[in-house]
Amino acid sequence: MKKLFIKTYGCQMNVYDSARMAELLAPIGFCSSATPDDADMIILNTCHIREKAAEKLYSELGRLKKLKDERKLTIAVAGCVAQAEGQEIMARAPQVDIVVGPQSYHRLPEMIARTARCGGQTLETEFPVLEKFDALPKGEGPGSTSAFLTVQEGCDKFCSFCVVPYTRGPEYSRPVAQIEEEAARLVARGARELTLLGQNVNAYRGEGPDSKMWSLAKLLGRLANIDGLARLRYMTSHPRDMSDDLIAAHHDLVQLMPYLHLPVQSGSNRILKAMNRGHSVDDYRRLVDRIRTTRPDIALSSDFIVGFPGESDVDFAATLALVRDVGFAQAYSFKYSRRPGTPAAAAHKQIPDDVKEERLRKLQLVLGEQRAAFDAASVGRVIDVLFEKPGRRARQAIGRTPYLQPVHVENAAAYIGEVRPVHIDAVFPNSLKGTLVSARQEAIDH
Repeated sequence: MKKLFIKTYGCQMNVYDSARMAELLAPIGFCSSATPDDADMIILNTCHIREKAAEKLYSELGRLKKLKDERKLTIAVAGCVAQAEGQEIMARAPQVDIVVGPQSYHRLPEMIARTARCGGQTLETEFPVLEKFDALPKGEGPGSTSAFLTVQEGCDKFCSFCVVPYTRGPEYSRPVAQIEEEAARLVARGARELTLLGQNVNAYRGEGPDSKMWSLAKLLGRLANIDGLARLRYMTSHPRDMSDDLIAAHHDLVQLMPYLHLPVQSGSNRILKAMNRGHSVDDYRRLVDRIRTTRPDIALSSDFIVGFPGESDVDFAATLALVRDVGFAQAYSFKYSRRPGTPAAAAHKQIPDDVKEERLRKLQLVLGEQRAAFDAASVGRVIDVLFEKPGRRARQAIGRTPYLQPVHVENAAAYIGEVRPVHIDAVFPNSLKGTLVSARQEAIDH
Protein backbone atom coordinates (compact mmCIF):
# COMPACT_ATOMS: atom_id res chain seq x y z
CA MET A 1 0.00 0.00 0.00
CA LYS A 2 1.13 3.53 -0.77
CA LYS A 3 0.75 6.17 1.91
CA LEU A 4 -1.27 9.37 1.46
CA PHE A 5 -1.00 12.50 3.61
CA ILE A 6 -3.57 15.30 3.17
CA LYS A 7 -3.11 18.68 4.84
CA THR A 8 -6.39 20.60 4.96
CA TYR A 9 -6.69 24.36 5.24
CA GLY A 10 -9.82 26.44 5.78
CA CYS A 11 -13.49 25.62 5.89
CA GLN A 12 -15.59 22.56 6.67
CA MET A 13 -16.17 22.01 2.97
CA ASN A 14 -12.44 21.48 2.54
CA VAL A 15 -12.58 18.93 5.37
CA TYR A 16 -15.37 17.16 3.47
CA ASP A 17 -13.40 17.34 0.20
CA SER A 18 -10.26 15.95 1.83
CA ALA A 19 -12.17 12.98 3.20
CA ARG A 20 -13.65 12.28 -0.22
CA MET A 21 -10.22 12.50 -1.88
CA ALA A 22 -8.89 9.93 0.58
CA GLU A 23 -11.84 7.63 -0.20
CA LEU A 24 -11.34 8.22 -3.92
CA LEU A 25 -7.69 7.14 -3.80
CA ALA A 26 -8.15 4.11 -1.54
CA PRO A 27 -9.19 1.77 -4.40
CA ILE A 28 -5.96 2.56 -6.28
CA GLY A 29 -3.80 1.57 -3.33
CA PHE A 30 -3.48 4.59 -1.05
CA CYS A 31 -3.94 4.41 2.71
CA SER A 32 -3.95 7.44 4.98
CA SER A 33 -0.82 8.54 6.82
CA ALA A 34 -0.75 10.81 9.86
CA THR A 35 2.51 12.43 8.79
CA PRO A 36 4.09 13.64 5.54
CA ASP A 37 7.45 12.14 6.48
CA ASP A 38 6.71 8.65 5.16
CA ALA A 39 4.03 9.52 2.59
CA ASP A 40 4.24 8.53 -1.08
CA MET A 41 1.78 11.29 -1.99
CA ILE A 42 1.02 14.59 -0.28
CA ILE A 43 -2.04 16.71 -1.05
CA LEU A 44 -2.31 20.28 0.18
CA ASN A 45 -6.01 21.13 0.13
CA THR A 46 -5.91 24.92 0.17
CA CYS A 47 -8.23 27.78 1.13
CA HIS A 48 -8.12 31.19 -0.56
CA ILE A 49 -10.29 33.10 1.93
CA ARG A 50 -7.81 34.10 4.59
CA GLU A 51 -4.87 36.49 4.45
CA LYS A 52 -1.59 35.32 2.91
CA ALA A 53 -3.07 32.01 1.73
CA ALA A 54 -0.73 31.78 -1.26
CA GLU A 55 2.33 32.73 0.81
CA LYS A 56 1.56 29.97 3.30
CA LEU A 57 1.22 27.51 0.43
CA TYR A 58 4.60 28.36 -1.08
CA SER A 59 6.23 28.19 2.33
CA GLU A 60 4.84 24.67 2.79
CA LEU A 61 5.89 23.69 -0.73
CA GLY A 62 9.42 24.84 0.06
CA ARG A 63 9.55 22.41 2.99
CA LEU A 64 8.12 19.60 0.87
CA LYS A 65 10.74 20.17 -1.83
CA LYS A 66 13.37 18.99 0.60
CA LEU A 67 11.42 15.77 1.14
CA LYS A 68 11.03 15.29 -2.61
CA ASP A 69 14.77 15.81 -3.16
CA GLU A 70 15.41 12.93 -0.77
CA ARG A 71 12.94 10.36 -2.14
CA LYS A 72 10.24 9.63 -4.66
CA LEU A 73 7.19 11.69 -3.78
CA THR A 74 4.09 12.95 -5.59
CA ILE A 75 2.94 16.42 -4.53
CA ALA A 76 -0.53 17.76 -5.36
CA VAL A 77 -2.08 21.14 -4.63
CA ALA A 78 -5.88 21.09 -4.44
CA GLY A 79 -8.62 23.50 -3.41
CA CYS A 80 -9.28 27.16 -3.97
CA VAL A 81 -5.72 28.47 -4.28
CA ALA A 82 -5.16 25.78 -6.90
CA GLN A 83 -8.25 26.99 -8.74
CA ALA A 84 -7.26 30.66 -8.59
CA GLU A 85 -3.52 30.39 -9.18
CA GLY A 86 -2.95 27.04 -10.88
CA GLN A 87 -0.63 28.20 -13.67
CA GLU A 88 1.44 30.32 -11.27
CA ILE A 89 1.80 27.41 -8.83
CA MET A 90 3.21 25.20 -11.58
CA ALA A 91 5.59 27.93 -12.72
CA ARG A 92 6.84 28.88 -9.25
CA ALA A 93 6.93 25.39 -7.75
CA PRO A 94 8.23 22.78 -10.23
CA GLN A 95 8.21 20.22 -7.42
CA VAL A 96 4.40 20.17 -7.70
CA ASP A 97 3.17 17.30 -9.88
CA ILE A 98 -0.58 17.91 -9.81
CA VAL A 99 -2.73 21.02 -9.46
CA VAL A 100 -6.45 20.30 -9.12
CA GLY A 101 -9.36 22.65 -8.41
CA PRO A 102 -12.16 21.87 -5.94
CA GLN A 103 -14.59 20.90 -8.71
CA SER A 104 -12.19 18.46 -10.36
CA TYR A 105 -10.71 16.35 -7.59
CA HIS A 106 -12.74 13.34 -8.72
CA ARG A 107 -10.24 13.17 -11.58
CA LEU A 108 -7.29 12.59 -9.26
CA PRO A 109 -6.83 8.87 -10.07
CA GLU A 110 -6.62 9.69 -13.78
CA MET A 111 -4.23 12.59 -13.10
CA ILE A 112 -1.98 10.41 -10.92
CA ALA A 113 -1.84 7.76 -13.64
CA ARG A 114 -1.06 10.40 -16.28
CA THR A 115 1.74 11.87 -14.17
CA ALA A 116 3.27 8.44 -13.54
CA ARG A 117 3.03 7.54 -17.21
CA CYS A 118 4.16 10.78 -18.85
CA GLY A 119 5.92 12.76 -16.11
CA GLY A 120 5.68 16.53 -15.98
CA GLN A 121 2.94 18.55 -14.33
CA THR A 122 -0.82 18.07 -14.62
CA LEU A 123 -3.38 20.87 -14.20
CA GLU A 124 -7.16 20.49 -13.93
CA THR A 125 -9.27 23.48 -12.86
CA GLU A 126 -12.51 23.14 -14.79
CA PHE A 127 -15.99 23.33 -13.23
CA PRO A 128 -17.64 19.95 -14.02
CA VAL A 129 -19.74 19.95 -10.82
CA LEU A 130 -22.34 17.47 -12.02
CA GLU A 131 -19.66 15.02 -13.07
CA LYS A 132 -17.82 15.50 -9.79
CA PHE A 133 -20.70 14.47 -7.54
CA ASP A 134 -21.67 11.60 -9.83
CA ALA A 135 -18.11 10.28 -9.53
CA LEU A 136 -17.79 10.47 -5.73
CA PRO A 137 -17.03 7.11 -4.11
CA LYS A 138 -19.50 5.42 -1.80
CA GLY A 139 -17.69 5.17 1.53
CA GLU A 140 -17.82 1.93 3.46
CA GLY A 141 -16.89 0.84 6.95
CA PRO A 142 -17.28 2.75 10.22
CA GLY A 143 -17.44 6.53 10.11
CA SER A 144 -17.60 9.34 12.63
CA THR A 145 -20.43 10.26 14.99
CA SER A 146 -20.71 13.71 13.40
CA ALA A 147 -20.27 14.06 9.64
CA PHE A 148 -20.24 16.77 6.99
CA LEU A 149 -22.34 16.46 3.84
CA THR A 150 -21.98 18.92 0.96
CA VAL A 151 -25.37 19.72 -0.57
CA GLN A 152 -24.58 22.96 -2.42
CA GLU A 153 -21.48 24.55 -3.91
CA GLY A 154 -20.57 27.89 -5.38
CA CYS A 155 -22.05 31.32 -4.89
CA ASP A 156 -23.83 33.90 -7.05
CA LYS A 157 -23.77 36.74 -4.50
CA PHE A 158 -20.40 38.28 -5.52
CA CYS A 159 -19.62 40.05 -2.26
CA SER A 160 -16.89 42.49 -3.19
CA PHE A 161 -14.34 40.97 -0.77
CA CYS A 162 -14.88 37.30 -1.60
CA VAL A 163 -13.14 34.94 -4.03
CA VAL A 164 -15.63 32.07 -3.71
CA PRO A 165 -17.58 32.83 -6.93
CA TYR A 166 -14.27 32.71 -8.80
CA THR A 167 -12.82 29.61 -7.15
CA ARG A 168 -15.93 27.50 -6.52
CA GLY A 169 -18.01 28.73 -9.45
CA PRO A 170 -21.75 29.44 -9.72
CA GLU A 171 -24.30 27.99 -7.34
CA TYR A 172 -25.08 24.34 -7.87
CA SER A 173 -27.39 22.20 -5.73
CA ARG A 174 -27.15 18.42 -5.64
CA PRO A 175 -30.34 16.42 -6.31
CA VAL A 176 -32.32 15.39 -3.24
CA ALA A 177 -32.07 11.67 -4.02
CA GLN A 178 -28.27 11.82 -4.22
CA ILE A 179 -28.03 13.68 -0.90
CA GLU A 180 -30.51 11.36 0.79
CA GLU A 181 -28.55 8.32 -0.36
CA GLU A 182 -25.28 9.71 1.00
CA ALA A 183 -26.93 10.78 4.25
CA ALA A 184 -28.42 7.31 4.80
CA ARG A 185 -25.02 5.77 4.10
CA LEU A 186 -23.33 8.06 6.63
CA VAL A 187 -25.93 7.20 9.27
CA ALA A 188 -25.50 3.50 8.55
CA ARG A 189 -21.76 3.99 9.17
CA GLY A 190 -22.43 5.52 12.59
CA ALA A 191 -23.20 9.21 12.07
CA ARG A 192 -25.79 10.54 14.48
CA GLU A 193 -25.36 14.16 13.41
CA LEU A 194 -25.09 15.61 9.90
CA THR A 195 -24.02 19.13 9.02
CA LEU A 196 -25.17 20.14 5.54
CA LEU A 197 -22.55 22.29 3.85
CA GLY A 198 -22.61 24.90 1.14
CA GLN A 199 -20.89 28.17 0.37
CA ASN A 200 -24.40 29.59 0.43
CA VAL A 201 -26.27 26.59 1.79
CA ASN A 202 -29.66 28.21 2.34
CA ALA A 203 -29.77 29.09 -1.36
CA TYR A 204 -30.17 25.35 -1.95
CA ARG A 205 -32.55 24.56 -4.79
CA GLY A 206 -32.14 20.91 -5.74
CA GLU A 207 -34.25 18.63 -7.86
CA GLY A 208 -36.57 16.55 -5.71
CA PRO A 209 -38.01 13.09 -6.38
CA ASP A 210 -41.12 14.84 -7.73
CA SER A 211 -38.93 16.62 -10.34
CA LYS A 212 -39.65 19.97 -8.66
CA MET A 213 -37.06 22.25 -7.07
CA TRP A 214 -36.83 21.64 -3.33
CA SER A 215 -35.74 24.23 -0.77
CA LEU A 216 -33.27 23.57 2.01
CA ALA A 217 -36.17 23.40 4.47
CA LYS A 218 -37.84 20.66 2.47
CA LEU A 219 -34.55 18.78 2.16
CA LEU A 220 -34.03 18.98 5.92
CA GLY A 221 -37.53 17.61 6.49
CA ARG A 222 -36.75 14.67 4.22
CA LEU A 223 -33.46 13.87 5.94
CA ALA A 224 -35.07 14.12 9.38
CA ASN A 225 -36.97 10.92 8.55
CA ILE A 226 -33.78 8.83 8.36
CA ASP A 227 -33.82 6.29 11.19
CA GLY A 228 -30.96 6.81 13.61
CA LEU A 229 -30.27 10.44 12.67
CA ALA A 230 -30.50 12.50 15.86
CA ARG A 231 -29.24 15.92 14.79
CA LEU A 232 -29.17 18.17 11.74
CA ARG A 233 -27.26 21.40 11.14
CA TYR A 234 -26.42 23.54 8.13
CA MET A 235 -23.86 26.19 7.25
CA THR A 236 -22.96 28.74 5.90
CA SER A 237 -26.07 30.86 5.38
CA HIS A 238 -26.70 34.22 3.76
CA PRO A 239 -29.27 36.53 5.38
CA ARG A 240 -30.95 37.14 2.01
CA ASP A 241 -31.79 33.43 1.68
CA MET A 242 -33.39 32.78 5.08
CA SER A 243 -36.78 31.85 3.68
CA ASP A 244 -40.02 31.57 5.64
CA ASP A 245 -40.08 27.78 5.40
CA LEU A 246 -36.48 27.54 6.63
CA ILE A 247 -37.25 29.72 9.64
CA ALA A 248 -40.32 27.57 10.32
CA ALA A 249 -38.18 24.42 10.10
CA HIS A 250 -36.32 25.56 13.22
CA HIS A 251 -39.62 25.26 15.06
CA ASP A 252 -40.99 22.17 13.34
CA LEU A 253 -38.00 19.80 13.11
CA VAL A 254 -36.83 18.28 16.36
CA GLN A 255 -33.60 17.14 14.73
CA LEU A 256 -32.65 20.66 13.57
CA MET A 257 -30.39 22.09 16.25
CA PRO A 258 -31.12 25.53 17.76
CA TYR A 259 -27.84 26.99 16.53
CA LEU A 260 -27.53 29.14 13.42
CA HIS A 261 -24.45 30.61 11.76
CA LEU A 262 -25.71 33.75 10.03
CA PRO A 263 -22.88 36.03 8.84
CA VAL A 264 -23.54 39.77 8.79
CA GLN A 265 -19.93 41.01 8.24
CA SER A 266 -20.54 44.63 9.35
CA GLY A 267 -22.95 46.78 11.35
CA SER A 268 -22.65 49.73 8.99
CA ASN A 269 -25.07 50.17 6.10
CA ARG A 270 -22.45 52.09 4.17
CA ILE A 271 -19.95 49.25 4.47
CA LEU A 272 -22.56 46.58 3.76
CA LYS A 273 -23.36 48.38 0.52
CA ALA A 274 -19.67 48.58 -0.40
CA MET A 275 -19.41 44.86 0.36
CA ASN A 276 -22.35 44.18 -1.99
CA ARG A 277 -24.09 42.20 0.72
CA GLY A 278 -27.57 43.09 -0.52
CA HIS A 279 -29.08 43.62 2.94
CA SER A 280 -29.14 46.42 5.49
CA VAL A 281 -28.46 46.36 9.21
CA ASP A 282 -32.19 46.72 9.90
CA ASP A 283 -32.90 43.80 7.53
CA TYR A 284 -30.56 41.69 9.65
CA ARG A 285 -32.07 42.85 12.95
CA ARG A 286 -35.62 42.08 11.74
CA LEU A 287 -34.50 38.67 10.51
CA VAL A 288 -32.94 37.87 13.88
CA ASP A 289 -36.15 38.92 15.63
CA ARG A 290 -38.24 36.63 13.39
CA ILE A 291 -35.92 33.68 13.96
CA ARG A 292 -35.89 34.17 17.73
CA THR A 293 -39.67 34.53 17.82
CA THR A 294 -39.97 31.22 15.99
CA ARG A 295 -37.30 29.45 18.06
CA PRO A 296 -36.71 31.32 21.36
CA ASP A 297 -33.86 29.04 22.48
CA ILE A 298 -31.82 29.51 19.31
CA ALA A 299 -28.21 30.70 19.58
CA LEU A 300 -26.61 32.76 16.85
CA SER A 301 -23.13 32.77 15.40
CA SER A 302 -21.79 35.22 12.83
CA ASP A 303 -18.81 36.48 10.80
CA PHE A 304 -17.32 39.97 10.96
CA ILE A 305 -14.73 41.75 8.86
CA VAL A 306 -13.03 44.83 10.31
CA GLY A 307 -10.99 47.35 8.37
CA PHE A 308 -12.85 46.99 5.10
CA PRO A 309 -11.73 49.71 2.63
CA GLY A 310 -13.22 53.04 3.66
CA GLU A 311 -14.40 51.85 7.08
CA SER A 312 -14.47 54.84 9.43
CA ASP A 313 -14.51 54.96 13.21
CA VAL A 314 -18.25 55.61 12.95
CA ASP A 315 -18.74 52.51 10.79
CA PHE A 316 -16.78 50.38 13.23
CA ALA A 317 -18.78 51.78 16.16
CA ALA A 318 -21.95 50.69 14.33
CA THR A 319 -20.57 47.15 14.16
CA LEU A 320 -19.92 47.12 17.89
CA ALA A 321 -23.45 48.44 18.48
CA LEU A 322 -24.96 45.65 16.37
CA VAL A 323 -22.95 43.02 18.24
CA ARG A 324 -24.12 44.34 21.59
CA ASP A 325 -27.74 44.58 20.43
CA VAL A 326 -27.97 41.08 18.93
CA GLY A 327 -25.78 39.09 21.30
CA PHE A 328 -23.88 36.15 19.81
CA ALA A 329 -23.03 32.80 21.35
CA GLN A 330 -20.04 32.55 19.03
CA ALA A 331 -18.55 34.61 16.22
CA TYR A 332 -15.60 34.66 13.86
CA SER A 333 -13.87 37.98 13.23
CA PHE A 334 -11.08 38.87 10.84
CA LYS A 335 -9.09 41.79 9.54
CA TYR A 336 -9.94 42.60 5.94
CA SER A 337 -7.32 41.20 3.57
CA ARG A 338 -7.10 41.84 -0.14
CA ARG A 339 -8.00 38.89 -2.33
CA PRO A 340 -6.61 39.23 -5.86
CA GLY A 341 -9.29 39.73 -8.50
CA THR A 342 -12.00 40.95 -6.14
CA PRO A 343 -13.45 44.48 -6.49
CA ALA A 344 -12.52 45.43 -2.92
CA ALA A 345 -8.85 44.71 -3.58
CA ALA A 346 -8.73 47.69 -5.93
CA ALA A 347 -10.80 49.99 -3.72
CA HIS A 348 -9.42 53.28 -2.46
CA LYS A 349 -8.99 54.08 1.22
CA GLN A 350 -7.38 50.81 2.28
CA ILE A 351 -7.16 50.81 6.09
CA PRO A 352 -3.72 50.73 7.76
CA ASP A 353 -2.91 47.44 9.40
CA ASP A 354 -2.41 48.92 12.86
CA VAL A 355 -5.93 50.38 12.72
CA LYS A 356 -7.33 47.00 11.66
CA GLU A 357 -5.45 45.29 14.50
CA GLU A 358 -6.88 47.69 17.10
CA ARG A 359 -10.43 47.36 15.78
CA LEU A 360 -10.15 43.58 15.73
CA ARG A 361 -8.92 43.59 19.31
CA LYS A 362 -11.86 45.70 20.47
CA LEU A 363 -14.39 43.58 18.57
CA GLN A 364 -12.98 40.29 19.81
CA LEU A 365 -13.09 41.58 23.37
CA VAL A 366 -16.84 42.16 23.12
CA LEU A 367 -17.44 38.89 21.27
CA GLY A 368 -15.36 37.01 23.85
CA GLU A 369 -17.42 38.49 26.68
CA GLN A 370 -20.63 37.39 24.95
CA ARG A 371 -19.34 33.87 24.39
CA ALA A 372 -18.23 33.61 28.03
CA ALA A 373 -21.64 34.81 29.21
CA PHE A 374 -23.42 32.31 26.98
CA ASP A 375 -21.26 29.44 28.26
CA ALA A 376 -21.68 30.56 31.88
CA ALA A 377 -25.47 30.48 31.48
CA SER A 378 -25.19 26.75 30.78
CA VAL A 379 -23.98 25.96 34.30
CA GLY A 380 -26.68 24.31 36.37
CA ARG A 381 -28.73 23.29 33.33
CA VAL A 382 -29.39 19.80 32.04
CA ILE A 383 -28.50 19.71 28.34
CA ASP A 384 -28.59 16.87 25.83
CA VAL A 385 -25.06 15.96 24.74
CA LEU A 386 -24.07 13.86 21.73
CA PHE A 387 -20.95 11.94 22.72
CA GLU A 388 -18.39 11.86 19.91
CA LYS A 389 -15.04 10.51 21.14
CA PRO A 390 -13.06 9.33 24.15
CA GLY A 391 -11.48 11.89 26.45
CA ARG A 392 -7.93 11.85 27.74
CA ARG A 393 -8.79 10.04 30.94
CA ALA A 394 -10.09 6.51 31.26
CA ARG A 395 -13.86 6.25 30.73
CA GLN A 396 -14.08 9.98 29.99
CA ALA A 397 -15.94 11.06 26.84
CA ILE A 398 -16.25 14.31 24.93
CA GLY A 399 -19.52 15.39 23.38
CA ARG A 400 -21.27 18.50 22.10
CA THR A 401 -24.37 20.34 23.18
CA PRO A 402 -26.96 21.49 20.62
CA TYR A 403 -24.97 24.75 20.61
CA LEU A 404 -21.72 23.03 19.56
CA GLN A 405 -20.13 23.53 22.99
CA PRO A 406 -17.66 20.71 23.77
CA VAL A 407 -18.39 18.95 27.07
CA HIS A 408 -16.08 16.66 29.06
CA VAL A 409 -17.95 14.01 31.05
CA GLU A 410 -16.51 11.31 33.29
CA ASN A 411 -17.75 7.70 33.07
CA ALA A 412 -19.41 8.34 29.72
CA ALA A 413 -17.17 6.41 27.30
CA ALA A 414 -19.80 3.70 26.95
CA TYR A 415 -22.20 6.25 25.44
CA ILE A 416 -20.13 7.40 22.46
CA GLY A 417 -22.53 7.73 19.54
CA GLU A 418 -25.49 8.38 21.84
CA VAL A 419 -27.33 11.48 23.04
CA ARG A 420 -27.57 11.65 26.84
CA PRO A 421 -28.78 14.31 29.30
CA VAL A 422 -25.86 15.94 31.10
CA HIS A 423 -25.85 18.31 34.05
CA ILE A 424 -23.41 21.14 33.28
CA ASP A 425 -21.19 21.65 36.32
CA ALA A 426 -18.52 24.13 35.25
CA VAL A 427 -17.08 26.24 32.45
CA PHE A 428 -13.51 26.12 31.20
CA PRO A 429 -11.98 28.53 28.62
CA ASN A 430 -12.81 26.29 25.65
CA SER A 431 -15.21 23.68 26.97
CA LEU A 432 -17.76 22.71 29.60
CA LYS A 433 -17.62 20.05 32.28
CA GLY A 434 -20.64 17.94 33.05
CA THR A 435 -22.01 14.89 34.81
CA LEU A 436 -24.36 12.29 33.39
CA VAL A 437 -27.78 12.92 34.90
CA SER A 438 -28.15 9.27 35.92
CA ALA A 439 -24.77 9.31 37.71
CA ARG A 440 -25.52 12.62 39.39
CA GLN A 441 -28.89 11.35 40.63
CA GLU A 442 -27.28 8.22 42.07
CA ALA A 443 -24.76 10.40 43.94
CA ILE A 444 -27.59 12.56 45.32
CA ASP A 445 -29.57 9.49 46.38
CA HIS A 446 -26.59 8.18 48.30
